[in-house]
Amino acid sequence: MEVKIKNFSHTTADGMVNMVSILKKQPSLRTASAYGEVYLNRETFLLLRKNALKKGDVLTIAKIAGIQAAKKTSALIPLCHNILISKIDISIKLNIKKSLVEITSYAETNAATGIEMEALTAVSVAALTVYDMCKAISKNITISNISLLSKTGGKSGNYNKINK
Repeated sequence: MEVKIKNFSHTTADGMVNMVSILKKQPSLRTASAYGEVYLNRETFLLLRKNALKKGDVLTIAKIAGIQAAKKTSALIPLCHNILISKIDISIKLNIKKSLVEITSYAETNAATGIEMEALTAVSVAALTVYDMCKAISKNITISNISLLSKTGGKSGNYNKINK
């Protein structure tokens, strides 16, 4: 049985690493939104909700960490282009019934490549920050369901997870 080898954009014909050129692509408005969850045990969640953790205001610090991370995405993800971020926002909601921290990011740019990685990185680092600030109470913390919710613009067009 013959296996067809697909041409990947981030490798050369001989299998070497390749950063894709975006030089000939026209800048356009691009947006992306991502989501992630942090599950805490009940005790930790209640302390977080009361803003009573010794390390400080977890949710505000997680939001700042997510924003900073989005701006550093190209330094963290190999072959990811450095782009000018026009907007990055982090929304954090507490789900009391599930002892769950829900994190959503929204990012936009006017660039020649997409901003999905920045939105995903923002959510990931915000979630890791919640973990870091809560781990002294309990290490029984789960980060999960990090995913792209939507994207607009670019050659591949629009994507909306809700409509899939």
